[in-house]
Amino acid sequence: MNIISDIQEVTANGVKELYNIDTISGDILINETRKEFDGNYTVVCFPFTKTARKSPDQIGQDLGEFIKSNSDLVTDFNVVKGFLNLSVDNSFWNEFVGKKELPKIDSTDESIMIEYSSPNTNKPLHLGHIRNNLLGYAVSQIIEAGGNKVIKANLINDRGIHICKSMLAWQKFGEGETPESTGMKGDHLVGKYYVKFDQEYRKEIAELEAQGQTTDEAKKNAPLILEAQEMLRKWEAKDEETYALWEKMNKWVYDGFDVTYKNLGVDFDQFYYESDTYLLGKDIVEEGLAKNVLFKKEDGSVWINLEDEGFVYLMKYVGGKNGDFFKVGISTKPERRRKNLEISFKARYGSHVHIEIIDEIKMDTMREAYELESKYHSLQNCRFHSEYDIDGYTELFSEDILDSWLTL
Repeated sequence: MNIISDIQEVTANGVKELYNIDTISGDILINETRKEFDGNYTVVCFPFTKTARKSPDQIGQDLGEFIKSNSDLVTDFNVVKGFLNLSVDNSFWNEFVGKKELPKIDSTDESIMIEYSSPNTNKPLHLGHIRNNLLGYAVSQIIEAGGNKVIKANLINDRGIHICKSMLAWQKFGEGETPESTGMKGDHLVGKYYVKFDQEYRKEIAELEAQGQTTDEAKKNAPLILEAQEMLRKWEAKDEETYALWEKMNKWVYDGFDVTYKNLGVDFDQFYYESDTYLLGKDIVEEGLAKNVLFKKEDGSVWINLEDEGFVYLMKYVGGKNGDFFKVGISTKPERRRKNLEISFKARYGSHVHIEIIDEIKMDTMREAYELESKYHSLQNCRFHSEYDIDGYTELFSEDILDSWLTL
């Protein structure tokens, strides 16, 4: 079944019966309906206006009624400025998908783990989670259909400051309400208090700002965030009351998640919890700090620098038409940059030049390299310099560039 051909044919029949216009069905323009309008396919009505002696909107209305009455495929229509938008019956899509063969996946002797969902236990699943769940489950089913052993895994983020925010807000403002007493799904109830925390936190920030603190200071000093941080420390110390509250509210969330997963038609073979593994990660972080792979900021957060290291380097151009000269460059890979510059110089000026890297300074990041190079240019009026003989150096370069370079 070719849906576009079928729509073209029934439209041609409609044009003939309604306006006595003969038209070739294949010449009728059919587009996919734009996302902002209801429908799946759109018939362009403008080509019939001159012969039918009717407005595009009227033609769209006439054809829409005809097509809906004479085609089992079309269930509804709407007309927008001469464009007839047609909604196709779901039975077509069901049949279309049913005829598609699953992609061939080679069978292996190894188990394949597909991890999806990965929710936080401080709020309900959102649209992004639904997409993730459906894609993850679909991929696992496809691979399993190829004869593979598949483990469907769910890694749950069940600890951290965001979890404590919901716990603290329920403790302060919840008045003991539960999913049973409110009739709410557990994940929705906990999510309600995550929102409540943010609302009250913003009020405290505004009050501190009114007292003269900066926004950053107010965010750090607001009583609620300090209490949430203290609650997290208590949780990590296995404080009995804090741990009991965490277990209770997480159970509410899991019960709510189970309903959502059932409605989506997805399931899991294995669950993993961040609360079981975060200490393993903590040891790795401590090792990274000790080896200076990681670094800690003033607020106590731990970071890793993933930027490429940068180099500021002094180059000598030898053999140019106007004589030798010097230039300061920056790059993550000076040698590769040097070779590319030789090639580009010949292409631009028509003569070969040999470039030597005389000296280089290695920086941890390219940002620092840019800052250092900018410092050099604040000392120099331009990048190119005439040469003079400097005692103690085999190469020739100007005194002012040497002074500036050594100042770096």
